[in-house]
Amino acid sequence: MTYTEKTHAAFAGMPIDVMDAKVLAWLIRRHGLEMTHISRGSHIGAIFSVAEIMAVLYSGVLRVDPAQPQWSSRDRFVLSKGHAGAAVYAALAERGFFPVEELSTHYGNGSRLSGHVSHKGIPGVEFSTGSLGHGLAVAAGMALGGKKDGEDWRVYCVLGDGECDEGSVWEAALQASQYKLDNLIAVVDYNHMQSLDFCENTLALEPFADKWRAFGWNPIEVDGHDTDALKAAFEAAKANRGTGRPTVILATTVKGKGVSFMENDILWHYRTPQGEEYEAALKELEAQRP
Repeated sequence: MTYTEKTHAAFAGMPIDVMDAKVLAWLIRRHGLEMTHISRGSHIGAIFSVAEIMAVLYSGVLRVDPAQPQWSSRDRFVLSKGHAGAAVYAALAERGFFPVEELSTHYGNGSRLSGHVSHKGIPGVEFSTGSLGHGLAVAAGMALGGKKDGEDWRVYCVLGDGECDEGSVWEAALQASQYKLDNLIAVVDYNHMQSLDFCENTLALEPFADKWRAFGWNPIEVDGHDTDALKAAFEAAKANRGTGRPTVILATTVKGKGVSFMENDILWHYRTPQGEEYEAALKELEAQRP
């Protein structure tokens, strides 16, 4: 059985609509489990928490064309929390930017699908990330360039809440407000955990929305696993254009969402699914297919 046959087996030959956000989110989790299992890689908790955000973006929010990855009028997307790169690779593959079968090479020697997301030779990826706290600044620079050139495309950036500990995030937030980058939409995957502990025990972020508001942003709070709520939040963010205020969507999520024993367990930031844990996770995901 090929990698693609294995990861799509739950559909039993039925048509797979990857433009359905719920279906794409399920596929992102299924691929994330398989990719980290094969490679013995990490960060499955983050991959799972961001699944619906990625699915909504790639099933209709982002203006992109798999046949023209460098289309000049495309929206730009930056994954600041680069360690969840498998979720981006899965979404891109399912949308047709490159073959799904290539996901089996993730994190392998010589593979172009590195553990942290990379743009090198990968259609659909705008910028390599991994060192946290940099993505929003890059996205703001892209948005400023687009605004100066009079372009109508938007820039989207997904951050982790843990990286919001870093001053570089808030410096970028100030710059985005200063330059009235209402073509910039940030999303925080707000799973309340970072690499070794809960955010609250490391560096508390609340009142989070108030902080963004004070920095000149338009904050929208939403359930990050509710695809309909996320779609509505992105529509509201798009409608904000013309106000001079960038938008941040604070998407409350659960780290490890979708597999009961991974949820809110800090071990699954770095732990890799093998043996009985892999089989148990697979069984739970298979039971959840839309």
